[in-house]
Amino acid sequence: MSKPQHSSGLMPVPAHLQKYIDQRDWLNELRDLFYPEFISVDAAELEHFGRDWTRVYTPDPLAVVFPRTTLEVSHFLKWCFDRDIAVVPSGGRTGLAGGAIAARKEIVLSLDRMRDIGPVNVLERTVRVQAGAITEAVHIAAKPQGLLWPVDFASKGSSTVGGNIATNAGGVRVIRYGLTRNWVLGLTVVLMDGRILELNGALEKNNTGIDLRHLFIGSEGILGVITEAVLKLEPLPPESDVMLLGVLDLPHVFKLFERVRQSGQALQAFELMSRDCLNVIREVRGLQVPLSPAAEYGVLIEVERPYTDEILESWLSAPGVVDGVMAQSPAEARQLWELREGVAETLSGMGILHKHDLSLPISRLEAFMSEWATRIPRDYAGFTPYVFGHIGDGNLHVNVMKPESMSVEAFRARCAEMDHDLFSYVQECQGSVSAEHGIGLNKRHLLKYTRTPDEIALMKAMKQVFDPKGLLNPGKIFE
Repeated sequence: MSKPQHSSGLMPVPAHLQKYIDQRDWLNELRDLFYPEFISVDAAELEHFGRDWTRVYTPDPLAVVFPRTTLEVSHFLKWCFDRDIAVVPSGGRTGLAGGAIAARKEIVLSLDRMRDIGPVNVLERTVRVQAGAITEAVHIAAKPQGLLWPVDFASKGSSTVGGNIATNAGGVRVIRYGLTRNWVLGLTVVLMDGRILELNGALEKNNTGIDLRHLFIGSEGILGVITEAVLKLEPLPPESDVMLLGVLDLPHVFKLFERVRQSGQALQAFELMSRDCLNVIREVRGLQVPLSPAAEYGVLIEVERPYTDEILESWLSAPGVVDGVMAQSPAEARQLWELREGVAETLSGMGILHKHDLSLPISRLEAFMSEWATRIPRDYAGFTPYVFGHIGDGNLHVNVMKPESMSVEAFRARCAEMDHDLFSYVQECQGSVSAEHGIGLNKRHLLKYTRTPDEIALMKAMKQVFDPKGLLNPGKIFE
């Protein structure tokens, strides 16, 4: 197996799996049980389906399987359970925490062929989908009925419903609609031993004890495999307007946010980008950023109509707002959103990036950002922080690029020191080490900054109940 590229390391391949690695009888066995195209050991597919958007670990799966139905998932998991073979569920693999990495000869269970979207039930405002359905495809299916699944983010064109649910994904509309959890009525889940659970169906109300559905939402695939979901839909919102404002400094960003929040208008988004983020969008991506260089931050606001001219003018003329533009058409609105949504992808293509996805109480955000802006140049010379995020829900994305003069090993070591400093402060501010991407492999060592020992012990006990052999997405969340 290729050597993992991560300081925390991975356990070696379990000895009992060696017979499956050395002898390929299992391959014919699975093909006979299902059908030839059910399983692949093609090197390119192993590479593709064995990783997510992180590039920290070397993927090394045993095989990839492509079920089409919940029943096939059930039969496959039971087959693996009886043979003590580990399984990694795989959706769109757009996560940034290593939650979908297969690096220890697991079999990847890809939901790529489970993309069915049922008819939209207009009366119930629901739709039943398979877990491999693409997020944007659900939006497209609901829109002709005047409905919306409000889960939305930059990766909507490739992320899947199952992955969204498994990570309780956030995104750019949380300020208006909340997290994915709010928009899932029912789940179909398959446990590692093959049992199928139908949880809650399309019920709005079901007060009959512990709601197991919510244990699987946000569990990162360590308790069971989500195969289908009944999604709750919302009427399409009124038309909205998008504006991009250049703001002089951080204190004025939060004064602006307070002004916008207290206006009583229905906000769809209040997004922040630092000047460094705007510069890479301009210089690397080649997009026009219509803001003055005097602006230290760009703030993207989307607000539902109607609103008064007086309210809009009060935002545009707020103290510290040095300039701004307002989209005059849907095409211009998309162009402004492209600036915000292109930040993460652009940064990832520039070099080796150390990423963090933080959550803080909104009341602590300004103090946290001010303090961290002081610490970076003082304690971590050469590091340029790229900060962007969802101010309206307290979620910051803090990225640091490896300096050209620094080796990868030295960069990783320095980042580990910075992590302790950063997350000790996050803990002090009663924040979270992960707002929307989960823990996965990458953040296991950081879980202690957000969860108490008692909480972690209870989570491990739940894992033991649902997956007593520890075969499902092993090594994720817990070290």
